[in-house]
Amino acid sequence: MRFRHLGLPVRDRELSRAFYEKYFGFAEGVATEYPDGTLIIRSADGFDLALHPDPEHGQVPEFLHFGFARDSRGEVGELLERVRGDGVEIVEEWDEPGLASFKCLDPDGYRVEVYWEPPQEGPPPAGS
Repeated sequence: MRFRHLGLPVRDRELSRAFYEKYFGFAEGVATEYPDGTLIIRSADGFDLALHPDPEHGQVPEFLHFGFARDSRGEVGELLERVRGDGVEIVEEWDEPGLASFKCLDPDGYRVEVYWEPPQEGPPPAGS
């Protein structure tokens, strides 16, 4: 089983779409629109993000977040500098031996985490 879809209520669907396309690998211009106004955009690895218009969108709980894993510490740092340079609000940063991470706010105040962790050792084989 894989987690493949996330639905977000957003104030401005096109602003949110542009944000996720610009920074998080959702294909520009590739989207499906539904009669209720929901717009689904898809990442290169097949993850769907459903952006549903909600002009009354309220405050997002501080702990609520979702994340994008990167392949290296350097990739996390490069994206951090890019979003920071574009004026995106950074709300958290970590750079330690086992974790490179930052959280930024999307246009609706959702905390979006970008992180890298070294590969983890799996559980011992059965019968060990």
